[in-house]
Amino acid sequence: MAITATPVTSTASTSSSSSSSSATSAAGIANNFDEFLTLLTTQLQNQNPLDPLDTNQFTQQLVMFAQVEQQLNTNDSLTTLVSLQQSAQSTQALSFVGQDVTLSGSTTALSNGDASWTLTSPSTANATITITNSSGATVYSGSAQLSEGANTFNWNGQGNGTTWPDGNYTMSVAAKDTSGNTVSVSTQIVGVVSSVDLTKSPPLLNVGGQTYTISQVQSVGAGTGTSL
Repeated sequence: MAITATPVTSTASTSSSSSSSSATSAAGIANNFDEFLTLLTTQLQNQNPLDPLDTNQFTQQLVMFAQVEQQLNTNDSLTTLVSLQQSAQSTQALSFVGQDVTLSGSTTALSNGDASWTLTSPSTANATITITNSSGATVYSGSAQLSEGANTFNWNGQGNGTTWPDGNYTMSVAAKDTSGNTVSVSTQIVGVVSSVDLTKSPPLLNVGGQTYTISQVQSVGAGTGTSL
């Protein structure tokens, strides 16, 4: 039995048709499924007793359209799940507003002569700390003794004989242990979430003028660690 889908004629404008193409496609599949059932019922009622519908063909068509119906239901369920997930992400992101958070990253804001980083070292190490501004110019370079675990580095905005203006600054760390072996030191920043951009997916947290995803949050609360 051959089934011909009835074409769907759109009367909407080009921009409207583009924005609703996926919905129209899904509706077309659903309409074809209903049409198939109507045609199948009619054919069964009016088939020639001397030349009945081929059983194998009949079974294949039933299976095919049952799969289409299942896919339509799955698509509806996935749409609902995505919507619920986005709502949950928005709710979670809003709960961070006003909170002190520790984030994975090396760029933070100098505000009123104060900037802070957390340096996490797997062992005791001697480190060379370099801070650059948004143009990539070095504004501070110095050495520090890192303890195993978290270390807090506070910078007052002074370096190279200059007091640097407020803005975003990036830290890089080169460290070696007592045996001279290179130690991998990770950097985190600590700041207050001032706002959340819910228009993005996932939502973005605004900390010191920089944006971060929730997955970059490592802890909530004031940063702790050995002060350098």
